[in-house]
Amino acid sequence: MIRLFVFCALLLATSFAAEPRPNVIIIVTDDQGSIDANCYGAKDLVTPGVDALAARGVRFTQFYSAAPVCSPSRAALLTGRYPWLAGMPQNGPAPPSEADDQLDKLTGPGLPATEVTMATMFRNAGYNTAHIGKWHLGWTEGHRPLDHGFDYSFGFMGGCIDNYAHFSYWGGPNRHDLWENNQRVHFDGRYFPDLILEKTETYIRAHRNKPFFIYFAINMPHYPYQGDAKWLERYKNLPYPRRQYAAFVSTLDERIQKLTKFLDDTGLRKNTILIYQSDNGHSTEERAHFGGGNAGPYRGAKFSLFEGGIRLPAIISWPGHLPQGEVRAQIVHACDWMPTLAELCHVPLPQRPLHGQNILPVIQSSTAPTPHETLHWKQGAQWAVRQGAWKLLHDPQDTANTNKVDLFEQHWFLANTDLDPGESKNLASANPEILNRLRSLPPPEKD
Repeated sequence: MIRLFVFCALLLATSFAAEPRPNVIIIVTDDQGSIDANCYGAKDLVTPGVDALAARGVRFTQFYSAAPVCSPSRAALLTGRYPWLAGMPQNGPAPPSEADDQLDKLTGPGLPATEVTMATMFRNAGYNTAHIGKWHLGWTEGHRPLDHGFDYSFGFMGGCIDNYAHFSYWGGPNRHDLWENNQRVHFDGRYFPDLILEKTETYIRAHRNKPFFIYFAINMPHYPYQGDAKWLERYKNLPYPRRQYAAFVSTLDERIQKLTKFLDDTGLRKNTILIYQSDNGHSTEERAHFGGGNAGPYRGAKFSLFEGGIRLPAIISWPGHLPQGEVRAQIVHACDWMPTLAELCHVPLPQRPLHGQNILPVIQSSTAPTPHETLHWKQGAQWAVRQGAWKLLHDPQDTANTNKVDLFEQHWFLANTDLDPGESKNLASANPEILNRLRSLPPPEKD
């Protein structure tokens, strides 16, 4: 009997050891508003792809990006560190011009080579690693995807491109910005969202012999709004500019559906962790027609540290391993993905300070406490701190222009986000003790 027990135990241990480590795909959308999916409350959008991810996973209602703008948000996600401490306090540089093709001989700003990304973490653990889509974290030596742990890279280096010409038409001269493994490539007239889906499927087919990590940074619904014609027709009765934005969101959603169907059809879905999040709130810039996105009950938008700039859609899905169709209201943060994935995939974390926490207990239980006692944000002159229900903002900007900011004593705005998630009233003067406590907690300037 003892020998039989030992044999069974060894057999069970062997089966666990033989189980392959999961693949990971992180889908990062671009300038998607706080409620811009059906599962997040939108009533005028068609988003079955995102909704299916939520139905097969865990959806967060208090998920925060690390910044209200692109590059800092992405740097934090990839490194698990506050962006100003990871060397990316602001957006990355514009893309190179055709005169700058010898990238190895150029220097410039970007994500520092000293930062350790998730790609490096996974590659060191034996994973294949790919960046596909938007980068915007620097394009000179030391700052490109291949310098930060990715074995393969396809996409653009700047902040946005025309989806058909693959040029950046902002901040001239016009610059062609499409690259594959540091080489300029041309796919004239090919729709960029379809190109990156094709490249992703090709990469997976070629590298499924061992686990893979893919950073799928789709550039939608960031301007220019270039949705499929059928969706422009579908939303033609919505007001401007919501109809242009809505068409681009549903065009995005169809690509999410195609990606998940590909994983299902190839039998890879059961062993692939999918993470979905927006990088920051919806844009109200002129190039975005001054809006189109929706933050719902939240104040602010892109560039703002009010909730509408940083409180965003986020989902994790791994059917058969993680809960399905469940919602979590605990406070979680984009920096949390790195330690959480290290736990789920049994890979070692880099030996450096991280600002994210392992949120696996939160994913598994709606009653688990949030691992964050305090969270910080910094954007230019703005900064914010959240501790429990209380959130203090310094020099806040309401980029959605929904309200005139109620200032109090040196530009402080205090809100109770449980009682007033829309941050409609400044509670600073009525709560001096809380104000002073949070004022003493500015964003850390060093690790």
